[in-house]
Amino acid sequence: MTITIYIDADACPVKDETFKVAARYGLRTFVVSNSFIQIPQSPLIARIIVDAGADIADDWIVERIVPNDVVITSDIPLASRVLAKQAHAIAPYGRAFTEDSIGLALAQRSLMEHIRSTGEITGGPPPFSSADRSRFLQTLDLTIARERRRRH
Repeated sequence: MTITIYIDADACPVKDETFKVAARYGLRTFVVSNSFIQIPQSPLIARIIVDAGADIADDWIVERIVPNDVVITSDIPLASRVLAKQAHAIAPYGRAFTEDSIGLALAQRSLMEHIRSTGEITGGPPPFSSADRSRFLQTLDLTIARERRRRH
C-alpha cells in the first residue's frame, strides 16, 4: 500500500514544493480546490475541483484518506479530521499536527474567532517566508521517509 498526498489547495503556498517531493518518492497527489488550479503534467498528479462551499473540499479529502496518507493544509479543523483517520496533517509553514498539538490548535483557533467576532482587529498571520518553505520541505520529506521505513 502506498502513501497518497492530498493538498487542500485553494490557498496553499507550497504546492510546487509538494509536487517535487511527491515526484521524488513516486507518490500519487490530489490537488483539491474550489476553482481551477494549474498543475504539472504528470500521471501522478490529479486536479480535483469541488463545488464551492464550506468544508466541501475538506469532506472530499476526508472521505478518501486512509491511515498514513499525508494531507497538506492550514485548516485546523481539517487537520483534526485527518488525524482522527490516522493520517498525517502538515501545515504549509512546516508544522506537523499531532494528537498532542491539535487540541491546543483548535482552542487557539476558537479563541481568535471569538476575539474577531467582538470587532477586535487581530492582524492575521505573518507573511510566508523562505524559512517557512524550508521547514515545510523538511517536515514533508521526514514524514514520508519515516512512513516508508515503517511500512518496510
